[in-house]
Amino acid sequence: MDDSIAIAPDQLVQRHAQPGMSLLAVLHAIQDELGYVPPAAVAPLARALNLSRAEVHGVITYYHHFRTQPAAQVTVQLCRAEACRSMGTEALARHIETHTGCRFDAEHEHGATVELESVYCLGQCALSPALMLNGTLHARVTPQKFDAIFAAASKCVEVTA
Repeated sequence: MDDSIAIAPDQLVQRHAQPGMSLLAVLHAIQDELGYVPPAAVAPLARALNLSRAEVHGVITYYHHFRTQPAAQVTVQLCRAEACRSMGTEALARHIETHTGCRFDAEHEHGATVELESVYCLGQCALSPALMLNGTLHARVTPQKFDAIFAAASKCVEVTA
């Protein structure tokens, strides 16, 4: 069992895999509780939903929303879809990488402070470029606006650490 899981995977799955629930609904419920779907939960999920481990793993890895390890303390999700690209998101991405010292979509180590993720549409096309920082949506993001919201988020992490 993963040391970071406070509850055994079998108990976790038993709590969330109710009759009639789809795999996606169960995965969302687990991630809502823990912040990620632990790899140790794959086999119990497969048994509970009468699926193969490959099917469960395939769904977890297909949808970028699902994590298999805890998120970094500061997570930036930048929209890289066409509308945001046309409004400068790629220049913003370069600025973010330079400012944070991280790369988009790179594997991060457990316990990392910052994680950068590409997403494809946050539903803010008219207000692009858009990003989410620790689950909070920000629109019309400029490098200066990013620096300010990132500094605020980093300060909150320092205070709670």
